[in-house]
Amino acid sequence: MAEHNDLGKLAEDLSADFLAKKGHKILARNFRFERLEIDIVSEFEDLIVVTEVKARSYDTLIEPQEAVTKKKIKSIITCADFFMSENEIDKEVRFDIITVLPDKAGVLQITHIEDAFQVFDGG
Repeated sequence: MAEHNDLGKLAEDLSADFLAKKGHKILARNFRFERLEIDIVSEFEDLIVVTEVKARSYDTLIEPQEAVTKKKIKSIITCADFFMSENEIDKEVRFDIITVLPDKAGVLQITHIEDAFQVFDGG
């Protein structure tokens, strides 16, 4: 497996553990619908939380969360809609982003951005 895939898997594992420690019940990881994917789906209080995980092994000019483009947001929302209907869940959905970046010492740091984007009509 390529090194970036190893980091991606590690970042998703760390993120799922992080969410679980915050009280989230993990419902699905790497949920797929056609060619679309959601990294983590969890239940937290009365919400379903769809989390996109972004990891980088180095400092970049853009923040990892900036890599979540409008096209990516649209695909996450489409996949989330399918997840909700397939599992017959009727709850409010929140979309979060977790970034995983090394600090200056190389220790991976997690940043959780709650309610990172909204579903807009015509978006």
